[in-house]
Amino acid sequence: MKQYRLVLSSISVAAALLISGCTKNEVSVATPTKQTVLSTYANVATANYSDALNDAKVLEAAVNAFANNPTQLGLDNAKQAWLDARESYGQTEIFRLSNGPIDAEEGWIAEAYGALEGQINAWPLDENMIDYTIDAQGKKTSGNIIDTVGLFNPGGEEATPIDVTTITKDALSQLNENGGEANVSTGYHAIEFLLWGQDQDYSNFMKDSITNGAKTAGQRPLSDFTTDEFAPRRLAYLKAVTAKLVEDLQIVSGAWSNDVNGNTGLYKAALLNKADDKNIDSTQALRQILAGMGVFIKSELANERIAVAVLTPSEEDEHSCFSDNTHRDIVTNYQGFKNVLLGTYNGKKYGVAPLDSLAGEEKTKIMNLMASIEEKIALVDETAKTSRHFDYQIRPDDSMSKVIVKLKNEMRKLGDEMVNVARANGIELNVEDVTDPEETQI
Repeated sequence: MKQYRLVLSSISVAAALLISGCTKNEVSVATPTKQTVLSTYANVATANYSDALNDAKVLEAAVNAFANNPTQLGLDNAKQAWLDARESYGQTEIFRLSNGPIDAEEGWIAEAYGALEGQINAWPLDENMIDYTIDAQGKKTSGNIIDTVGLFNPGGEEATPIDVTTITKDALSQLNENGGEANVSTGYHAIEFLLWGQDQDYSNFMKDSITNGAKTAGQRPLSDFTTDEFAPRRLAYLKAVTAKLVEDLQIVSGAWSNDVNGNTGLYKAALLNKADDKNIDSTQALRQILAGMGVFIKSELANERIAVAVLTPSEEDEHSCFSDNTHRDIVTNYQGFKNVLLGTYNGKKYGVAPLDSLAGEEKTKIMNLMASIEEKIALVDETAKTSRHFDYQIRPDDSMSKVIVKLKNEMRKLGDEMVNVARANGIELNVEDVTDPEETQI
C-alpha cells in the first residue's frame, strides 16, 4: 500500500526550499509563458489523479475483502486504506473551482464529466440519513437508508423518494444531495462514516463523552457488520459506495490521462490546445486556475474547513469528523496548493509554474508567508498525532485554537496574494476574484 510522506518541514527548511526552488528529480525550467505554465499544471494533475484513482482501487479491494469476511483485522485494513487514499486525493482538491472536469457546471466540460465533486467529496453530511447515530438520550436513531427496505425519502426541499430495497450504486447516486446539500450518500465521507461511525456527543460537544479521549475517533463496533440485524445491508452499502467512488474517479482521472497509446484525455488536450474545436483559450484557462487557487486556499480551506470549525467551535464542521483525520486534510489540501504554485508533485519538478514569474520583494513576501503557514500546519499535524486530535485543538480553552486562528488568517492572506501571482503571469485579478462571495460569515 502506498505511503505518502507529507509531514511539512520546519520553517527553515520550508523557506530554503521555496527560495531555492530545489526539489529532487528537478527538470530544466523554461521561460514562463501561459502555455508552459498550463502544461506543468496539466502534468501535475495527471500524476496526482492517477495516484488518487490507484489508491481508491486499493481501498475498494480492502472493502471487498472485509465485506467477504467481516473481521476486526479486515475492518482495520479498510480504515487504513481509506486513510491512505485520502493522502493522494486531498492534494487534488486544488484542481477544483477552475471550471475543470471535477466540478465544471456548464458547457461541454460539464456535459463530458458531470461535475462529480459533489459525489466524491461532499461534506458535511447528515449521517442520520445513512445509518443510525446515538441521540442526546442515548438511543439509536432510525429511519435511514440502511434500515429502510423499500422507498426512502431523504427529506428536505423537493426531495424525491428512491427505492433502496437493494442498495446499489445507482440508488446511492440518486440519493446524493437529493433534497439538500447535507443529504450526502456517496463519496469519501460516506465511506468514512460507515467505517468509523459517529464521533460526536450531541448532548454536549465540550464534554465529548462519546469519543472517550483526545486521540479516539469514531468507534463503530464490528458487530454492526456481523451480528446486527442490518449487517448485510451495511456491507452492501459499503461495497456499493466504494465502487461508485472508483467509478467517479476513473472519469475524472481519464480527463487528465495519458494512456498507453499516447492519447491524451479530452480535457487535458483542450487545455494544451490539442483538441481542435474544444480548445480552451490559454488566458481564460490560466485566469480560472489562478482565481480558483485563491478561492480554494482563502474561502474553502481557510474559511469553510478551518475558520467555521475553530470559531464556532464545531466538531461536526471539521472535514473528516468521523475518523478525526482533519489534520491530514489540512496538510494535503495545502500541499496541493503548493504543488500547483511551484509546479511540483511528490518531490518532482514538472516545469514552469505560476510562482516562477515572480521576483524580488513580492516573491519573498509570499515565500515567507508560506513558511509561516507550513510551521503552523506542521504543529497542528504533530499535535494531532501525539496528544489530541483537531476536534480538541479547536476548543476555546486549548492553546492550539489560537494557532489555528492565525493559520486561517495567514491562508486568507495567501489567497489574496494570488492577485499578485496572476499579475506576474499576465492575468488581471482582484480580491473579489479570489474570494467566494457565498463563504460562511463567522
